[in-house]
Amino acid sequence: MSKTIIITGTSSGIGFVLAEYFGQKGHKVYGLSRKHTESQYFTSIPTDVTDNTAVQNAVAEVLKTETRIDVLINNAGMGMVGSVEDSTKEDILKLFNLNLVGAVQMMSAVLPKMRENKFGKIINVSSIGSEMGLPFRGFYSASKSALDKVTEAMRYEVYPWNIDVCSLHLGDIKTNIAENRVKTKVSEPYKNIFDKVYTLMNSHVGDGTEPLEVAEYVENLLGKNKWKAHYYFGKFGQKIGVPLKWILPQGTYENLMKKYNNLK
Repeated sequence: MSKTIIITGTSSGIGFVLAEYFGQKGHKVYGLSRKHTESQYFTSIPTDVTDNTAVQNAVAEVLKTETRIDVLINNAGMGMVGSVEDSTKEDILKLFNLNLVGAVQMMSAVLPKMRENKFGKIINVSSIGSEMGLPFRGFYSASKSALDKVTEAMRYEVYPWNIDVCSLHLGDIKTNIAENRVKTKVSEPYKNIFDKVYTLMNSHVGDGTEPLEVAEYVENLLGKNKWKAHYYFGKFGQKIGVPLKWILPQGTYENLMKKYNNLK
């Protein structure tokens, strides 16, 4: 059955692939990103999700032609690398404004229609890195972890209306995220260690999972009646880091992470 799907961050990468994939499958897809995106498979609505007025206007635009919003995929987000010490208030607020506040504003905009129809599914695209503080990506981990906790809280709040929410934690996906992430100042004491981690970080993205596989996974997820709060998708070597953090002593886990990130 055809669904009405809103996806954010559709100008490139995972968002663009998701929008085209579901459009080709016959769903009515609306892609929200800051710039207009040409595609025969989805309708592009230029929207800055950090601007609540723009978000409300975009959802109103969808509802001019649609009677329901079945699915929201909060995919818009940005990466940020650099040391905790060197990160500025402006850097941190910009990151959280998109990765957390933007996602919340999108959910708030679609929930009234989902409540009215007593149906809705919301996927908040998170990261496997939200489950642990990653070296030189501390605030990125924190922003996605904050979104995870909001997701968990919302599951209690919206379930009476048959609305389901989950976090989809992705590992490294082969996209141009390395070109788009914010790189904060890295001061002299950190330069050598940062360069090692950053080189490895970019190689992991280059060897990452294809975005099409994410789209197929999401399609399978949308076919489920009931959702868990968290789903993990990526290569085994990254996914295994989550249960290991739950069961290993902190010191042992940190040593494993140091080796994985080329820190020792």
